[in-house]
Amino acid sequence: MKVRIAGLVNDSITDGSGLRLSVFSQGCPHFCRGCHNPATHDPGGGHETDVTAILAVLDANPLLDGITLTGGEPFFQVSPMAKLAEETQRRGFSVWTYTGYRWEELMEKIEKGNAGFAKLLKHTDVLVDGRYESKLRSLSLPFRGSSNQRLIDVARSLATGSVIEL
Repeated sequence: MKVRIAGLVNDSITDGSGLRLSVFSQGCPHFCRGCHNPATHDPGGGHETDVTAILAVLDANPLLDGITLTGGEPFFQVSPMAKLAEETQRRGFSVWTYTGYRWEELMEKIEKGNAGFAKLLKHTDVLVDGRYESKLRSLSLPFRGSSNQRLIDVARSLATGSVIEL
């Protein structure tokens, strides 16, 4: 399954807990002011690759704890990102997903029948939600750029029907 990405960063320690393979998806509808990665906004930028090629990078590094889907906006290419997340979990690795959508926005999309959004969320362990807000920027927050963003335990949040933050 093809996916357009801006790039991969192996051995990342900034995009989630542990040692991670960060996948920078290409294309983002949010255009957050002050975004640290505006080169990922253009849906025609980056390059196309295959989900199996990304999984091969994951499989080749025995030190990794998981994969992080970031961007761009991973939900912009939800089908290949959901497949990547599913295969990553099947291999026993954790999945973190960064999104500009708030949890509540994702729930609305799922309630309207967006099965791809539901699948990506189902195969995410930790969701970092919310747009980057430059006026709320904080360098003291682990794994996020602004204080409006939340680290969400997805499994517990889906089970309880309310946001459970880590």
